[in-house]
Amino acid sequence: MVKRSTIKGALALGAVALLVTGCAGSTAGAPAGSDGADGDVITVGFAQTGAESGWRSANTESMRAAFSAENGFELVFNAADNDPAAQIAAVRSFINQGVDAIVIAPIVEDGWDDVLQEAADAEIPVILEDRTVSASEDLYATWVGLDFRKEGQTAGEWAVETFGDEETNMVVLEGTTGSAPANDRAEGFLEAIEGSGITTLASQTGNFTRAEGKTVMEGFLQAHAGEIDLLYAHNDDMALGAIDAIEAAGLTPGEDIQIVSIDAVRDGMQALVDGKINFIVECNPMLGEQVADLVRQVLDGEEVEPAYFVEDQSFTSEQAAEVIDTRPY
Repeated sequence: MVKRSTIKGALALGAVALLVTGCAGSTAGAPAGSDGADGDVITVGFAQTGAESGWRSANTESMRAAFSAENGFELVFNAADNDPAAQIAAVRSFINQGVDAIVIAPIVEDGWDDVLQEAADAEIPVILEDRTVSASEDLYATWVGLDFRKEGQTAGEWAVETFGDEETNMVVLEGTTGSAPANDRAEGFLEAIEGSGITTLASQTGNFTRAEGKTVMEGFLQAHAGEIDLLYAHNDDMALGAIDAIEAAGLTPGEDIQIVSIDAVRDGMQALVDGKINFIVECNPMLGEQVADLVRQVLDGEEVEPAYFVEDQSFTSEQAAEVIDTRPY
């Protein structure tokens, strides 16, 4: 599979491929194991992480739309509820069903070697979307997604520009422990703030969910009452949960505690427009058409790049107000 070092190398060499995004249709059925190479229905097993956030829901809908019956696919869908063992079991089930291709959004980076080798032995190509794995890169066909490290760097650069050399106390809501976005967004942010006056008071996972973001933020506020200047959330849903906790504590989010987050889903963008979040870095979930196109290419025996990056944007409150009504997620 695509290692993070491979992806960073691809960026450094300028091997960035941008594909057209889109959304259409819904999934329907056809016999499993159909041969996609001769124009028949292509059966694809998709192992999603779960439904932990607004971003994930938008990503799932994009995939369902792209892998629709109208587009010549049967999609065998599984959402693992953020359980790595359940996700690996789902992939094994796809192999046993004899699907034509497997798409995985890995919950965590590690632990994939054996099942990916099983897919290779069964001659079923695997395409990664969104997240990466640490397994050998010869066990994957390709990967498409976002540059999580760059997202973290962009968020950190905003923090440094906003607070300058001022001593600033920060708390961090991390994504799922061991996941590529959590690892890379943390590393990118820390690189950007190195040498600044920003100090991390506490950092804890909120598992990319609004509920856990609220709970963890409540703990931060109790442990560091009156000390927190900045919250860095690895996704909008955790930031939105934290906003609830901040308001319940009698504080004003965006003023008493400034907030920077990543995703740019609609609820997050609305909070940005309302001044409750101060800056958002986009993570585009509309990957379905890119992935479907790559599945067809791989099954047709075409040569593909090891990694395809989708471009992200970033938004201030004013910029969000200009585009929020035109965005598809």
